[in-house]
Amino acid sequence: MSKINFSRRVVLLCVLVLLLLPVSSYARDYIIDTKGMHASIQFRIKHLGFSWLTGHFEVFDGTFSYNKRDLKTSTIEITVQTASINTNHAERDKRLRGEKYLDVKTHPEARFISHTFTPISKGLFTLQGELTLHGVTRPISMQIQHIGEGRDPWGKFRRGFEGRFEITLADYGITEFLGKDARTMELIINLEGVRQ
Repeated sequence: MSKINFSRRVVLLCVLVLLLLPVSSYARDYIIDTKGMHASIQFRIKHLGFSWLTGHFEVFDGTFSYNKRDLKTSTIEITVQTASINTNHAERDKRLRGEKYLDVKTHPEARFISHTFTPISKGLFTLQGELTLHGVTRPISMQIQHIGEGRDPWGKFRRGFEGRFEITLADYGITEFLGKDARTMELIINLEGVRQ
């Protein structure tokens, strides 16, 4: 056998091995960039039906895995420190941390863990999983959009998403009456991850 034919066979064998590797081997893991705060968890809720009350959580962390070859195997996990709630009003934030609302002494963390990541169209997905809030775990579904990807000026590879979903507060044991227009709250999650 000539050296050229042998080399070609080696190359073909390598290509075949790569093609036969499990799809999961193409998954890439990311840490959500909260250190540089290129991520946010915001919320809004109607105030007496007159306007939107907005706020955010200052302290959270998480990871996600993104698999271009098999999008359905992509995952995400986020943990939020509930005491870090900030609505730009100290007295209100103190009240929201109390027993009638988030009860942060008993439930210091909220957590989201995904189960399925389903493509809808290019760059748009449905993410389903479980949200644990106020000691209650319930299934949720959110629409998530891929914002962009690429290398930053320091050579790190980044990828970003935005997700939105709505919860009914009473489903999580938060039953304090805030007005008929304030039974639900919308959450907006912006995530920029650094590939590991």
